[in-house]
Amino acid sequence: MGGWRNAVQEAAASKPLFLTIYTTIIVGIVATSFYVFSAIYSPSASTSTQSISTSWLSSPPLSQNGGSNFSNNISQPTDKASQPGSNQLKTIWEAPPSNSKMPPLESFKLTKELVGERAKDNVIIVTFGNFAFMDFILTWVKHLTDLDVSNLLVGAMDTKLLEALYWEGVPVFDMGSHMSTIDVGWGSPTFHKMGREKVLLINAILPFGYELLMCDTDMVWLKDPLPYLAQYPDADILTSSDQVVPTVVDDRLADWKQVGAAYNIGIFHWRPTEPAIKLAKEWKDMLLADDKIWDQNGFNELARKQTGPAVDDDSGLFYAFDGTLKLGILPESIFCSGHTYFVQAMYEQLRLEPYALHTTFQYGGTEGKRHRLREAMVFYDPPEYYDAPGGFLSFKPSIPKSLLLDGEHNLESHFSLINYQVMPPLWCRLDRLWFSHPGVLEGSMTRQPFLCPLDHIFEVNVMLKDLPEEEFGPAINIREYSFLNNPLLPQQVKESWLDVQLCQEGTEDCHASSNTSRPGLLRFPKNSTEEMFKTVFSSFKDVKVIQFSSMQGAFYSFTDKTREEKFRNRMKRYVGIWCCVENHTPGHIYYDMYWDEKSGWKPAPPQTPEEDHPPF
Repeated sequence: MGGWRNAVQEAAASKPLFLTIYTTIIVGIVATSFYVFSAIYSPSASTSTQSISTSWLSSPPLSQNGGSNFSNNISQPTDKASQPGSNQLKTIWEAPPSNSKMPPLESFKLTKELVGERAKDNVIIVTFGNFAFMDFILTWVKHLTDLDVSNLLVGAMDTKLLEALYWEGVPVFDMGSHMSTIDVGWGSPTFHKMGREKVLLINAILPFGYELLMCDTDMVWLKDPLPYLAQYPDADILTSSDQVVPTVVDDRLADWKQVGAAYNIGIFHWRPTEPAIKLAKEWKDMLLADDKIWDQNGFNELARKQTGPAVDDDSGLFYAFDGTLKLGILPESIFCSGHTYFVQAMYEQLRLEPYALHTTFQYGGTEGKRHRLREAMVFYDPPEYYDAPGGFLSFKPSIPKSLLLDGEHNLESHFSLINYQVMPPLWCRLDRLWFSHPGVLEGSMTRQPFLCPLDHIFEVNVMLKDLPEEEFGPAINIREYSFLNNPLLPQQVKESWLDVQLCQEGTEDCHASSNTSRPGLLRFPKNSTEEMFKTVFSSFKDVKVIQFSSMQGAFYSFTDKTREEKFRNRMKRYVGIWCCVENHTPGHIYYDMYWDEKSGWKPAPPQTPEEDHPPF
């Protein structure tokens, strides 16, 4: 235990705070199951104590941008459209009667009439997915309906999703693909098949004569995009991009001459013009002829056959593809990628209001995408997510100014800062990417240091995976760092709160007693053992939120060595990599939860193939 005791006693020397997590799991064992072991910090977050709706489709305000609040009423009237197989008009979120029967599958076929019923001003907004993305799709729909946008349709790739959306009152059609209902990994054969479904869908809808705003399910709308798109009536296609260096500083279309990154097909708008229909057909033919081509790469290859000249002096449109197609690139600052939103906060620095957030540039799979949207408080979870059995454990971070701001921003200072922290809000000095870079991308608006997403440091998908308890001990459920500031947090959780102040044992009023001058306050001795935690916190099983003033020096040791070893096995797998050092192969560096137990540990990439493995 000497190494851990030193970590407690020498925090000023930048020792890691993984003992925080020790503390968390001990308190969690006592109080059934605590779900948050993140630091809570959000200077602009709401601290309202008013009653909050518990409907899981009630809407939090926009995160970080000062935009208008969403409505809390999910039954607001929206433009009406008929459900398949019925002559009765229904509003979105108006579920069919519980005693009614599911219409036959053929009544959900995609037709011109179905699109026409939902279209408004000749525009239809479409996303699609399988049942694994049900919560993403509901979030996507809810953001649009809260913006009073209802000219939307969802394509169901499996009958399980189709039926679920129908009973939720969401307008849905059958894509006829009958794919797996489970999540598919990025780059897998099934992933590529889903990409081809998108191309087939575009080719199916454009001949109907409607404008099509096609969206991936891992994005959300923060502002009604239709008035913006309508400003460019001459555009055949308007597309988002992976551009991370700003090309404009206002809300104009991106400067196409400066966009070197890929056009991103997760958000793009098609008009049913001859050039657009021609491109869509060639794109479809290309992908069907070669199943190894990624759909986005195929679109870029075709669109970039010709780039320029400009259509005119003002619009920002340019000729592309065959020289007749008029293309515009949506501005990277307000049609945000995962980098321009979460890392750079480009819209915030330019004092602009974002229209969209797409969870690209992230490293935790579908779990990482979901967690990022939760961090931004724009994801919708069921009520039990905000009031879980056992309650929640949190702590306030305290980072020395020297670690955060002093000296150069380099590998050593970045890892010293990260190794001092445990969970979000995580401060980073260096960005993370898939390729070698100098710390932050030249020309980007990335500030140093910056609040980085959880998946920059931790393996979110591993943290949420069901690891065998016999080898890794009990699961540790987590919540996002903004959780306690989310307006969806119910009042009964806010009102059941215990503040824990660490104190030096032997000093006045430091005897692990709640008998203090202020209700809801516990003075708790530093360097307490597992048994002390069990003894004291067994009295607070019914408290919803326990928040420590700090975790430095809170926990000394486990009593059960077997549980300790299982816990260590779990923690070793929670951290990921930093990527990537320039001029070195491989250039990644593994984070190590137990770095301070290894003599002479330095943040350096593997020097030999034998060294290239995680710290376990």
